[in-house]
Amino acid sequence: MRVLGIETSCDETGVAVYDTALPGPAGLRAHAVYSQIALHAEYGGVVPELASRDHVRKLLPLVRQTLAEAGLATSDIDGVAYTAGPGLVGALLVGAGTARALAWALDVPAVGVHHMEGHLLAPLMEEDPPEPPFVALLVSGGHTQLVAVEAIGRYRLLGETLDDAAGEAFDKTAKLMGLPYPGGPQLAALAEKGTPGAFRFARPMTDRPGLDFSFSGLKTQVLLGWQQSDQSEQTRADIARGFEDAVVDTLAIKCERALDAAGSDTLVIAGGVGANKRLRAKLQAMCAKRGGRACFPRPSLCTDNGAMIAFAGALRLEAGQREGAAVNVTPRWDMAGLPPLAAARDW
Repeated sequence: MRVLGIETSCDETGVAVYDTALPGPAGLRAHAVYSQIALHAEYGGVVPELASRDHVRKLLPLVRQTLAEAGLATSDIDGVAYTAGPGLVGALLVGAGTARALAWALDVPAVGVHHMEGHLLAPLMEEDPPEPPFVALLVSGGHTQLVAVEAIGRYRLLGETLDDAAGEAFDKTAKLMGLPYPGGPQLAALAEKGTPGAFRFARPMTDRPGLDFSFSGLKTQVLLGWQQSDQSEQTRADIARGFEDAVVDTLAIKCERALDAAGSDTLVIAGGVGANKRLRAKLQAMCAKRGGRACFPRPSLCTDNGAMIAFAGALRLEAGQREGAAVNVTPRWDMAGLPPLAAARDW
């Protein structure tokens, strides 16, 4: 089954074609992502109306480009998958409306995909994919969650952030120190030049039981440290390193607890922060010590992309899930309410 995937939940326009007849990574026939970073940089954050309008301008040209790279015509597509939520309602409607129109015109089925399920399943497109049950750490945009994956489509929330997500903490901390938008990648790059241990910040909520996160206090600690420092370039790098170490250690501690709670030694990490080199190394070492493994998608599939939507949609389409003709999106959507694939035909 060749599935066209469309992702427009926020500020990236992603399109991909996934072919279930091909094994492993070869199934991803083509994918392309257009980022709106330059558009929103002037405002220091995503402007929803501008994001929606840019999706309108870029989506169809990107569909044509992706199909051409895959060597396919629109008539070769067997199904269409699109992000139905969570996300910005206007941005979601652009992708959903386009996907439903394409599916109707081609007389093929369409399915709405949960954005975070797309992230969670992205590592399964790689070589030697993990099989449930396992624990997933989702660190994407405004989400930081630990999820017990009992089967594809059967998810149990173990813990989540009570305030800022890890990605938001990276972006907001970078902004506090005067780094340009988007701040998270800038701060991570700066941390490479920092001196380990020059600044040590708290590992939030690791001194008590539980699997929830909180990063707002850490952000305040960094602000105070920056305001009370000489604000030199080296100090900026040292603070960035101290902040990154605190986030990475916190995530690793909670992940190990989650593995213990779930009785698992397999950890899947997905989402934009999953591309962080230090986090990858820390979690790989932790899982190896337990005799397990940590599974990541390739870095290009950590951020929002159409490939994860095409893949997740292909699994659900093959299980018999279909959407009606109406264009529906769900800006706020609990992933725990999704049906397992075995029950998808009962929808």
